[in-house]
Amino acid sequence: MRDRALAADSLNALAFGMANDLYPLLKYHHALVFSVHDKRLELLSVSGLARPTEDSPYLVWLRRLGPWLAEQLPDATPRWLARADLSLPPEVADGWGEWWPTGVWAVPVHTRDGKRLGLLLLLLDAEPPAALGPVLSGVFETWAYCWAALTHTTRRWRPRRKQVLICLAVLAALLLFPVRQTVLAPTELVSHETQIVSAPIDGVIAQIAVKPNQPVVVGTPLFSFDETTLRSRIDVLNQQVAVADAELQTASQRAFDNAQSKSELAMLGGTARQRRAELAAAQAQLERSRVLAPRAGVAVFADPDEWLGRPVVTGERIMQISDPAQPAMQIQLPVTDAINLEAGAEVVLYLSTFPLSPLHGKILQTSYQARAGDDGVMSYRLLATVEGKPAHARLGLHGTAKLYGERVSLGYYLLRRPIAAVRAWTGW
Repeated sequence: MRDRALAADSLNALAFGMANDLYPLLKYHHALVFSVHDKRLELLSVSGLARPTEDSPYLVWLRRLGPWLAEQLPDATPRWLARADLSLPPEVADGWGEWWPTGVWAVPVHTRDGKRLGLLLLLLDAEPPAALGPVLSGVFETWAYCWAALTHTTRRWRPRRKQVLICLAVLAALLLFPVRQTVLAPTELVSHETQIVSAPIDGVIAQIAVKPNQPVVVGTPLFSFDETTLRSRIDVLNQQVAVADAELQTASQRAFDNAQSKSELAMLGGTARQRRAELAAAQAQLERSRVLAPRAGVAVFADPDEWLGRPVVTGERIMQISDPAQPAMQIQLPVTDAINLEAGAEVVLYLSTFPLSPLHGKILQTSYQARAGDDGVMSYRLLATVEGKPAHARLGLHGTAKLYGERVSLGYYLLRRPIAAVRAWTGW
């Protein structure tokens, strides 16, 4: 019996052995094994049967039996409970007379510190011999040891009420502690002094004369348009001017003796002037087909191959000339992370290429309207200065900026976004 108890891998297996192992010795009607929870009994096993799963009248009566059995078994000593020697309450007497024999041998299962774990009931017609108790005491102790091992749970620490109140007070004080409100946003280094270079005429770009990020000075050729169409038009306009001049000269000679030719002079003069104006406009466009740098700086644009042979319209942005000596931070602040930021708020930029050398600055301006960026995220565009003249503040570098707002309580800092989400979801 001890070996089977020690080999049990679950409480149900142990209860099955307790209900059946003593039968060859005591020849009882049947045995019941209960798990005790305060004064409530939970049936684990019945000798010779599988555990009942339905709420039969017998099981209902056994559950009502728990408080009465607890009063009859004050300690861990096994006791013989004979029906004739007990004053049974009506709810117990009715069920005993229907389902139980003359008596029951009750064997409590206790831990070493006196906590009751379970109860074994052996239903007999006569009290077992007195000498049998000491013989089975070792078996009972083994069952108690195995039961405690199979149901052992680590005792959890539970704080007292005073400790809970102190913790709540400390937490409330911490939530009221003032902190600087901060937010992170992707940032790019740009120039504070930038001039856009756009297409001066409609046409097709034939050549890009500079490379991306190439330093330029005033008058440096930047790009040029295909001149084939313009030169052909100029040639045609030159011929039209020559024809208009010839017609005007012929009409002038005939005007001395021909009244009709004299009336045509004004019209032919206007046509000649119109042809010269068209020729001057075409020549001006030809001169603008070569775009020069309007200021000194760095040419900032994408891959030149993307522009070669590409038709553009007047005013279309081609590149920009930026002053590398005046870097600035261009910050894309997502709408979902936006906080109250005023001009002059502190900014710290951590570049991806120089994470150990942050750049410091202050906000110069903020956009009123949010727009979708290249990643499709609605963001506000902010511009911030770069303090000093750090050598690693090169245009085009990217990083993450930390923006510092006004001071708020720690509770607001932590719960700002959850509160906004809850209010948007509930409409409160």
